[in-house]
Amino acid sequence: MQPQSPSLLRLSFNQNNTCFAAASATGFQVFRINPFTELFRRDFSGSGIGHVEMLFHSNILALVGGGSRPQFPPNKVMLWDDNKGRCFGELSFRSAVRSIRLRRDRIVVVVELKVFVYNIADFKLLHQVETVVNPKGLCAVSQSAESLVLACPGLHKGQVRVDHLAAAQKRRTIFVSAHDSALACLALTLDGKFLATASSKGTLIRVFDSAKGTLLQEVRRGANEADIYSLSFSSTAQWLGVSSDKGTIHIFSLKVDSSEKNCDKSQSSSDSGASITPSRSYFSLIKKGVLPKYFNSEWSFAQFHLHGSSHYTVAFDDQKNTIIILGMDGSLYRCQFDPVHGGEMTQLDYHNFLKPEIAS
Repeated sequence: MQPQSPSLLRLSFNQNNTCFAAASATGFQVFRINPFTELFRRDFSGSGIGHVEMLFHSNILALVGGGSRPQFPPNKVMLWDDNKGRCFGELSFRSAVRSIRLRRDRIVVVVELKVFVYNIADFKLLHQVETVVNPKGLCAVSQSAESLVLACPGLHKGQVRVDHLAAAQKRRTIFVSAHDSALACLALTLDGKFLATASSKGTLIRVFDSAKGTLLQEVRRGANEADIYSLSFSSTAQWLGVSSDKGTIHIFSLKVDSSEKNCDKSQSSSDSGASITPSRSYFSLIKKGVLPKYFNSEWSFAQFHLHGSSHYTVAFDDQKNTIIILGMDGSLYRCQFDPVHGGEMTQLDYHNFLKPEIAS
């Protein structure tokens, strides 16, 4: 009789999307994506891990207890060395940890009303910021050594706070009024230059210059409201991947490096005070103003349709024009899209990482 699959609590990619970790009610597992391989796992005898964050492709992870029987207190971040099979440090908070982000030099911890930034070498608290109520633990941090950009909710609904914290530069904070509705998701490019946001309505995704707070591009996921699960930039910021509860993965073509960075402030969208004139439209030949803004929206360039209603997270593979899709049902897809013609993506691989694969 095969053992039952563990109850997944959270999935997370590492910083360069080469690996992912699965937190469950019994422990955690770490996988390499290409070629697909389980690297290691820890079973805590029925005690759960609610969050697991890898530090690139290393043996260092940040863990938070979770599930009905947490292995560690939900208000503590445990720094785990898997080579030694034990914790080497911990950070304690007054409330439950909502998410964690790691860099080679920083630990970022999100609780419901604050974000804390620590030095990873000595666990010294360097920065803390207050946020609006943030039950999802929304937060993004850049990964390049030259920049340290932190994005999190601000103090008002739909607002993003962006902190530029690099030691070589003067600390700067800007506030971006991204949406009228509450934030549902946000992401930064690896260098932190660009910020993507989605609201609880889930119809529009916006891309901003993180240094100036200016709106660069607006794209439309769909006409009906949706829960956006993840946003992900490609390493070149040419593409943006989006997953939602509608079961379709969308890839958008970005124009953030083009000269069209000055938005037409006279055109506003229904779910925010922010505005933009689309740089690409399927209806560009129709006289401006004849059709509603909905028809002038920039729609996705490529799509992949999934079966079922699992919670999916998307990221870009290191292989060109390839994305990785992780599902809370244990599914892993690698799909490729045509960078010229777009359309429906081609599935390259599929694995169920909850079921051990039998070697032939």
